[in-house]
Amino acid sequence: MAEKIKFGRPAGFFETFERRPGSIKKNMSYCPGCGHGILHKLIAEAMADFGIQDKTTLISPVGCSVFAYYYFDCFGIQVPHGRSAAAATGLTRANPDSIVIGYQGDGDLAAIGFNAFMQAANRGENYCVFFVNNAIYGMTGGQMAPTSLLGQKTATSPYGRNALSEGYPMKISEMVSQLESPVYVERVALTSTKNIMRARMAVRKAIQNNIEKKGFSLVEVLSGCPVNLKMKTDEMNTFIDEQMTKYFPLGVYKDESATREKVVRPTPVYDRDSVVKAIYREVGQEVSADYRAESSIFDRELRIKIGGFGGQGVLSLGLVMAAMGKQRNFNVSWLPSYGPEMRGGTANCAIIVNRETIGSPIVDSNCDLLVILNRPSMDKYLPELGENGIILYDSSTIKEAPVLKPGQKAFALNGADIAEEFGNLKCANAVILGALCAILKKHYLTEKDAADLDQTAFDGFAECFNGKEKIVKMNSEAYKLGLEAMAKQL
Repeated sequence: MAEKIKFGRPAGFFETFERRPGSIKKNMSYCPGCGHGILHKLIAEAMADFGIQDKTTLISPVGCSVFAYYYFDCFGIQVPHGRSAAAATGLTRANPDSIVIGYQGDGDLAAIGFNAFMQAANRGENYCVFFVNNAIYGMTGGQMAPTSLLGQKTATSPYGRNALSEGYPMKISEMVSQLESPVYVERVALTSTKNIMRARMAVRKAIQNNIEKKGFSLVEVLSGCPVNLKMKTDEMNTFIDEQMTKYFPLGVYKDESATREKVVRPTPVYDRDSVVKAIYREVGQEVSADYRAESSIFDRELRIKIGGFGGQGVLSLGLVMAAMGKQRNFNVSWLPSYGPEMRGGTANCAIIVNRETIGSPIVDSNCDLLVILNRPSMDKYLPELGENGIILYDSSTIKEAPVLKPGQKAFALNGADIAEEFGNLKCANAVILGALCAILKKHYLTEKDAADLDQTAFDGFAECFNGKEKIVKMNSEAYKLGLEAMAKQL
């Protein structure tokens, strides 16, 4: 007897859920009474009816929504907790013609991802969000969510949510509707045929706005989680209809779909040369694409760390050194690390210079070069100096010479004193860079590379202080003072 299917699975779903682990490939993995399956069906049906599957990307973050990629026959991205809005923004900006759907739970959207979500809504990004509000953390065991009701008992509020200690449940639709940019905001429920049909229309309107590029749409969906709320399905629906809707009223909170014009943002630039020109300033003498420094020191990866107090120019010194490497066709990385406060607290940065691909920007051992501007950094980072590494430190602030291991070398210059005599203590980092270049010229570079080094440093200043000619000139002069002072010592 032939099989006849009168009402089949929406074409927006895979015919067979091959991505789902295990032997069950026809059914969804959600718990009985969960609303995810119903909402999934409404979205899949709309995608198929609108014919947009081939240009739709559904973003599913951490939570029960993470399983969405098992089921939807469209592009999908699984993102870290709370990062759905960031990924959606990147997708819509890079490919304005794409259809992007954010699918988020109350923990992901209203807790860790709240700021990113609200900022995307405030910018009116061209995508729609389906927000599943079941008033509890479903995947991780029933903890209190930002939308849990007052008095509601959960694993982390066993005596019931208290406004004085946990605050009030967050009314997401109300907050989003007060922003200027969103085009459409509605709250629906999945408790009855009537409510589900209302939710179906809301889903379609949000996706239609996405197709027509009218900006940001939000559909908040009150949904059940019987397992974690310890209710039967009918009890769950009653809880939503009689308790949740009192605090989270259903209805349209904002709808400007009929009058809103299409949102058109500047066309992204993909041409490589245009992007490079926009990002990097052309400075100094240009080198050819096949330029290659000949000194043997560059035949391997160089690992550098700079440490000092915030305000000593630690990070900007690292940026200048990274720019110098980049301008001479090296791959470089620069990784800053701030202390608890910008000025007075400790700061350090790691720079890696390599002809080959850089595997990781982290430098926490085997440093080839340490540049140290204060005593606490000396104590902290000296153990990271490699077997044949060198350390350059500011003897204005560090009076005791470091105790080195065999093969290691130390150089010192009173950089802060020289900078203060020069008239600007902020230039101490440029003085130290000059000292470093003097050391490189004397001990580590060929004659050709040494002749090019000063211009490379000046180009580094020009790139990092683009448009600030006085600062470029001041740092270049301080660099020369450090270069001359160290050259005399050597």
